[in-house]
Amino acid sequence: MQDLIAQAARLEPHMTVVKPDGPGPFPVCLQFHGCGGIYAMQFDYAEAAHQTGYAVVVVDSFAPRGITVIEAQTTICTGMRFRGAERSIDVLATLAWLKTQAWADLDRVVLAGWSHGAWSIMEALSGTLNDGKPPQLGIRTAILFYPYCGPFSRTFARGWGENRPAVYACLGGRDVVVGRALPERALRRLEADGLLVRTLFLKEAAHGFDEQAPRAPRTRYRPDLALIARGFYVEALDEGPVQPSRGESEPGDPASSLAPSADLSPPGPRSTSCLPASTSPVAPRTSCRP
Repeated sequence: MQDLIAQAARLEPHMTVVKPDGPGPFPVCLQFHGCGGIYAMQFDYAEAAHQTGYAVVVVDSFAPRGITVIEAQTTICTGMRFRGAERSIDVLATLAWLKTQAWADLDRVVLAGWSHGAWSIMEALSGTLNDGKPPQLGIRTAILFYPYCGPFSRTFARGWGENRPAVYACLGGRDVVVGRALPERALRRLEADGLLVRTLFLKEAAHGFDEQAPRAPRTRYRPDLALIARGFYVEALDEGPVQPSRGESEPGDPASSLAPSADLSPPGPRSTSCLPASTSPVAPRTSCRP
């Protein structure tokens, strides 16, 4: 526990908290970026969540470790260091920090991750830092965008123990970074364990398709698919369908077998109030975009 408290203190100056006006308590989504670091699209998702009444905490795992964008792309995105198991302490530490925040509704906590961030969430839920015994994290929903589920991922082998969140996963048919087969295998394991699993499969989506300014050559921005992904994210925040449902969705495909979807219209006027975490020395922002 002391390790988590210490790690939370290191992370806190590098958290951006987006929350509705008033004292709360508010449902909360904790966001964990991919291997390339914080992208502007993190704040697009945060704004979408804010409009539904959620507070969002965007966690920067690289800044407190002094990891630059170039270092991240050459050593973390390639799997040479700082894998999901190691980063999972950030997930656990942020959850510990959240318990000290009076504005947080601890009965409605969602974890959302992109690529490496999704992997880190999955490692935290599988108990990687707890001798393989998954701790009960009390998470309502896990949202996983194009998660890494390769040889160093433990979800398929271990499952998530007593953790029973609803699982919303978004996969791309043109994703040559994490592929489709291994993430689907991990999701099938969770489904077999009795978890509600819902998958949005976008046939034309590459890895990182929802970022307007991708930094990697194997990514391609698709604004139409990004809009669908944000709608899926908002739907997941609404706590998901009553019964498990898996299917595929494509732009303009009214015959999609995906269960009832959220409103996919563009977000309304931006009214988000972006504030740094309570002890952050960073000046408050007037927009969610960095």
